[in-house]
Amino acid sequence: MGLRILVVTQYFWPENFRVNDLVSDWIWRGHEVTVLTGYPNYPEGRIYPDFAANPSQFGDYCGAKVIRVPILPRGNTNFRMVLNYLSFVVSGLVMGSLKLRRLRFDVIFVFQTSPITAALPALWLRLVKRAPMVMWILDLWPESISAVGAVGSKLVLRWVARLVTFIYHNCDRILVQSRAFMPNVQGHGGDPEQIRYFPNWAEPTFQGRLDDVEVAPELVPHLGAFNILYAGNIGFAQDFPAILAAVEVLRERKDIRWLILGDGRVADWVRSEIKGRGLEDNVKLLGAYPLDRMPSFFKGAQALLMTLRQEPIFALTVPGKVQSYMASSLPILGMLDGEGARIILEAGAGLVCPAGQGELLAEQVRRMAEMKPAEREAMGERGRHYNAREFNRESLLNALESWLTDFQGKGGTAAS
Repeated sequence: MGLRILVVTQYFWPENFRVNDLVSDWIWRGHEVTVLTGYPNYPEGRIYPDFAANPSQFGDYCGAKVIRVPILPRGNTNFRMVLNYLSFVVSGLVMGSLKLRRLRFDVIFVFQTSPITAALPALWLRLVKRAPMVMWILDLWPESISAVGAVGSKLVLRWVARLVTFIYHNCDRILVQSRAFMPNVQGHGGDPEQIRYFPNWAEPTFQGRLDDVEVAPELVPHLGAFNILYAGNIGFAQDFPAILAAVEVLRERKDIRWLILGDGRVADWVRSEIKGRGLEDNVKLLGAYPLDRMPSFFKGAQALLMTLRQEPIFALTVPGKVQSYMASSLPILGMLDGEGARIILEAGAGLVCPAGQGELLAEQVRRMAEMKPAEREAMGERGRHYNAREFNRESLLNALESWLTDFQGKGGTAAS
């Protein structure tokens, strides 16, 4: 018998997050899934035009019922982002509860990337629905918001830390994307007996080889160079100042080109810096594209770029791009510390330098650009094999299903 699963997440399709893949897999496995989420606005910071024009088209995803509550778009300032976070909490508590009032659930699943406040509506629903709550932690608060400078007040950070402890203490099970997260979660009140390691995986889009993929038309003008591709959020955590420092070191290498896919809060700053430093021939901002188009962009790259700022909290994190990059069979150029760097090096999947070291990144780029193609191909293949062994999608989703099934019959007795 299938589970009745309520997913609470501030971000969901058409935004690109792994929770989309989770929901489609659960539907495929025969579970009944309802998603409580907000209006799509990530990462651009404005409500998606297609959604604004016809919200009814976004009420079903692969057979899952999608219930959306209004939120203020995140914009590109810290103040707007705080309002965005708070608006989902208020809408989720009030409108979410009303829209879900006649539904019963066996388990509530919280997809917890920033902000952790998105778990508050789930905690309320846990109480009124009498359903156990499982939370997948991909971002550690308050450390992450302190690291990117979003909050500087020690008083506010202490308040957030107490909120985190309250949320963790009331979870029935906690999943962590990195083993290095476990001490932190336990320190904030997570029950050690109920913490499970549940890493990211490469979405099905990246599972096939690139041999039969056509190069994206947007990349055709850039073919022939040694293309380094970055795909993802253009934010503070990704340390674009250090990336641009590496570009400047190599500005005379016209055979090396940096291609940036995505959008985010510092995209305008990056665009301005590229122009101000005269790097238009070296770096190309290509914009944001749907996840299913990523393989066609990867096909035109010789290496994939992975970066995180030099902060203790980021050393504990394994960016979700690691698995997707590895599955693509392309070598990785990394500028990061800790767990992410360890995995790339352990796999032999690329070259890595410490976080924040733009000059060292430039040196690693030189090394990789001067390698024989066969050497780079071998790196990519090692990454693909490591990913298939350590982050096998089917094995991970089987384990998750079993952890959720543990709660079957223990919830869903109330439908208020």
